[in-house]
Amino acid sequence: MTRTVLVTGANRGLGLATATLLHARGWRVVLAARSGDAASAAAASLGDGARGVALDVTDPAAVAAVSARIGPVDALVSNAGVLLDGGTEPLSVPIQSVRETFEVNVFGAWQVCQAFVPAMVRGGWGRVVIVSSGTGSFSNGLFTGAPGYALSKTALNGLTTLLAAQTSGSGVLVNAVNPGMARTRMMPSAERSPESAAVDIADAVTIPDGGPTGVFLRNGQPAGW
Repeated sequence: MTRTVLVTGANRGLGLATATLLHARGWRVVLAARSGDAASAAAASLGDGARGVALDVTDPAAVAAVSARIGPVDALVSNAGVLLDGGTEPLSVPIQSVRETFEVNVFGAWQVCQAFVPAMVRGGWGRVVIVSSGTGSFSNGLFTGAPGYALSKTALNGLTTLLAAQTSGSGVLVNAVNPGMARTRMMPSAERSPESAAVDIADAVTIPDGGPTGVFLRNGQPAGW
């Protein structure tokens, strides 16, 4: 049976690399991005079994419309995100930039999960992968050089545990992935390629039944929150 995965923020970088890898592994892939044209172009680059949709994760009406349009999916990769406050510090960061960061990174991810995960639960199977970051890990120490971004990832880690607890025993596995510093528009000088980092995300999508849920994965292994 061919399964379907929705990847948000999939028109470039880590999202596109993840969608490409899952497509190569035989999944039907829905690539979502704020620009429908960019999403469609990215999907066309993959060929049959891929489609693009316009999705602004901060817009509840847009999320509902996409859910109605594409129907249930078997897996969700919540990758859409922004970094707006690099080079700032907690005592002086503009709070508006923090609010805007949370709108995309946290509330956007949350409402996409609300739109798609209940159908996974009803169907008795699903995978949810939330793309997080070591910048928001208490075990690493939150990164003070992008405080709003870091705290948004801490919140995503918390959301992961909440969703995993609610879906426990349903056949739906919910995990967060720390892909490390990958070379994207957000972090152009990073050494790790997005294709390499995407392996960690794709592997979390394809965790077998009975695998872990509610954990923070780094290089395929559970790491400290």
